[in-house]
Amino acid sequence: MKVIVRGKNVTITDAIEDKITKKLALLDKYFIMGQDVEAKVLIRTYPFGQKIEVTIPTEYVLLRAEETSDDLYEAIDLVIDKLERQIRKYKTKLSRKSKNNKLAFNINTLEALEEPEEEDVVVKTKTINPKPMDMEEAIMQMELIGHSFFVYKDIETNTVCVVYKRRDGGYGLLETEE
Repeated sequence: MKVIVRGKNVTITDAIEDKITKKLALLDKYFIMGQDVEAKVLIRTYPFGQKIEVTIPTEYVLLRAEETSDDLYEAIDLVIDKLERQIRKYKTKLSRKSKNNKLAFNINTLEALEEPEEEDVVVKTKTINPKPMDMEEAIMQMELIGHSFFVYKDIETNTVCVVYKRRDGGYGLLETEE
């Protein structure tokens, strides 16, 4: 696995890059694939700490985790632990998908989690009729109802859109294509 490390508001030293590369190499035991897979690592410095985001796109699965800590090396350890938990958590689902050995994971090396596997269960189904409005009104409606997202029909484009609250405090917009 090839590792690409980028930094925003922080200089990536050789020591940081070596630590990340060595830690991500621990995940190699789960993969049965060549060097064409790129693990993208983004490190950001904020006034409240260091944040590391790791994205590993494979042909069949996207692994992604992020962690924030005062200490960058601690954040690196935490994000690797989170990625390993993701892989173990979805071991059963991954093995079901890989009946033809197409999935690029070595399922035999995964240990089962101690906790029982939870099935994904739809708790509530709701049908909506998106109302025509602009993005600013959609954000206001989302805030008024206290949700983290809101579905609406854009007045200008007449397409269904989703506005959502981002973890960094900003807003995001998902637009659909016809």
